[in-house]
Amino acid sequence: MSTQIALPLALPGSGEASRVVIGNANSAAYEALSNPQAWPFRTAVLTGPPRSGKSLLGKWAETQGIHVIDGADSWGEAELFHCWNRAQETGEPLLLISDRQPWEIALPDLRSRLGGSLQLEIGVPDDDMVARLIAAIAEQRGLMLGEGALEYLVPRAERSFAEIEHLVIAIDRLSLERKVPATMSLWRDALDATQGPEQARLL
Repeated sequence: MSTQIALPLALPGSGEASRVVIGNANSAAYEALSNPQAWPFRTAVLTGPPRSGKSLLGKWAETQGIHVIDGADSWGEAELFHCWNRAQETGEPLLLISDRQPWEIALPDLRSRLGGSLQLEIGVPDDDMVARLIAAIAEQRGLMLGEGALEYLVPRAERSFAEIEHLVIAIDRLSLERKVPATMSLWRDALDATQGPEQARLL
């Protein structure tokens, strides 16, 4: 599957806020979630940084007949082991979503079984994905970024899902506060507010 997927992935029956941009950082995870029959032990573990769309991918996976446990690292180990066993008995794929991988697992049987499961991780977005993330978040907020915004913002934006979201929110907030459209001076001020003036001055 190409990383140049021209979409955000929309959840059935969902609105703009429930879309996931598919790009270099998550295309391998998306491809694997599309083929749960290939998972070892019918189980996969998905991890990634904050705001990277793990939960939304999990909700999409549920529409594909996958049993999803979001925040699996906060669950009781005996309960997770029961879910793993049930996946083996019923054949229903099991997806565990966690912010941390690996997390400390005291139960040896659970630790060995999850260690042998498919490990999926959302990585760092490249320039193409950063551009589409900025555009998608702005669209969700009804924000017109203005001509040349992506060319200006992409080289200066942090390669962090959470920080990209914060940047677009800052642009939107400043635009509303000042009652002006988003232009370069406003993009620069949003970068100042979220990352410091050095980033805004980058050539």
